[in-house]
Amino acid sequence: MSLQLYTKEKQVTACLIGEIDHHGAGHLREAIDEMVKRIHPDTLILDFRDVTFMDSSGIGLVMGRYRLVREWGGTVEIHNPSPSIKKVMRLAGMDRIASIHSSPPAGGASCEKTEAKR
Repeated sequence: MSLQLYTKEKQVTACLIGEIDHHGAGHLREAIDEMVKRIHPDTLILDFRDVTFMDSSGIGLVMGRYRLVREWGGTVEIHNPSPSIKKVMRLAGMDRIASIHSSPPAGGASCEKTEAKR
């Protein structure tokens, strides 16, 4: 599991990569929390584009970040989850605390891979 963090004005985008399980979730929480506590974003975007597996630790990751940004009135957006991860999120009620999108975030940092132009 790895992570790339981007900031743009009052927005933090976390590009999650690989498997989100109990082994890697703690590292992700710490890294995201450090950035979020420093920036106090209006919006935290969690981009699941490159997540290949997620267990209940992923639900906890989203819930904890939601509680954190809610302290100052921020919101959480979930972008690009695979169909199976999106289903798990909806079953867990994540769509009641965060908007879930199948597209890249509008106006924010994008986790899309870009090919080098020759």
